[in-house]
Amino acid sequence: MSPYKLLPISAILAAFALCVEPSALRAAEATIKLGNTAPYSGPASAYGTIASAEAAYFQMLNDRGGINGRKIEFISLDDGYSSPKTVEQTRRLVEQDEVAAVFSSVGTAPNIAVQKYLNLKKVPQLFVSTGASRWNDNARFPWTVGMNPTYELEGRVYAQYILKTKPDAKIAMIIPNEDAGKDYLKGFKDGLGEHGNQLVSLTTYLSTDPTIDSQIVTMQQSGADVFFAEATPKFAAMALKKAASISWKPLIILPAVSNSVSAVLEPAGLENAIGVVSGLYLKDPNDKAWADDPALKDFLVWMKKYQPNANLGDLLNVQGYTAAQLMAHVLENCKGDISRDSIIQQATHLNAVALPMLLPGITVKTDPGNVTPIRQLKMARFDGKAWVLFGDVLGD
Repeated sequence: MSPYKLLPISAILAAFALCVEPSALRAAEATIKLGNTAPYSGPASAYGTIASAEAAYFQMLNDRGGINGRKIEFISLDDGYSSPKTVEQTRRLVEQDEVAAVFSSVGTAPNIAVQKYLNLKKVPQLFVSTGASRWNDNARFPWTVGMNPTYELEGRVYAQYILKTKPDAKIAMIIPNEDAGKDYLKGFKDGLGEHGNQLVSLTTYLSTDPTIDSQIVTMQQSGADVFFAEATPKFAAMALKKAASISWKPLIILPAVSNSVSAVLEPAGLENAIGVVSGLYLKDPNDKAWADDPALKDFLVWMKKYQPNANLGDLLNVQGYTAAQLMAHVLENCKGDISRDSIIQQATHLNAVALPMLLPGITVKTDPGNVTPIRQLKMARFDGKAWVLFGDVLGD
């Protein structure tokens, strides 16, 4: 008789499990790791509010037992809105922390810097916190899904609004010297169509510029009576303040990424923002029209419990809250399979998902042919206290 004993089946299966690739093993873990980079410091630090709100939302979910019995471990790292730092932090999230997905990282240039890497690694790059058109390119980047309405769509909508309300307008526009600005400019020019000569002044800025005062003076001198201030919060606030200081009073349009009352309008001086126009797809907590809205009441209760020191009226908190709800929806649909393949499958097949803080008539939808989740917005005008909606829902 052989002196060697046969191993029991259970031991063989246990040994086999050790050979299974890490992604398969992670599906059995008790937590779901999500990674994120955000500018908690630097020139775009206002956007750090988005990630802070997401962390607070996931904390609420964890307090309630998590998702399908699993807690969410949200690892959010500061990149200072610097692309080299984004690369460094994202590699850490993937290679050291082994996150299941990178979620809602902030900024066009930072996300571009890691898009190819994440797609080569087959790591979902989900609900990117920027509206660049390149997030909707499933053929080249099947692991990337955007979040915001595209900048091209938004620029087109603003141009069409100007032509409808001020058909003889002379328009000035400032954009960041990066891909986001180019997307806005393309959409804006498409919207102007044969009226492109009405764009009489186009200036740019760098995120490292100390001020944009000289650009504002140049645009005023062009004789423009409409000003599209396509800028991040810090520079949008500068633009409003400088325009007021030199008594330049054009119709001012702000992009959706910079219409936060607390991050932009208050630093600029609320009196300098009266009459400013922007596009919204989220409910403004400052708007009394939502005072009795159950969704807003739930949001405010959550804010007071999980973000007691944050600004209740900041739309960037609403942005983070809504993005986290969408991520939770995807993870819930994954049920027992939280592999990267399952996560990207669910994220690219969203069918008219209604999220409570989206404006009525706006839902989330994705399919492999179009992975831009939010494709509509509504115009609003600032009355000195809140954004007041007007007109119909616009977009695709």
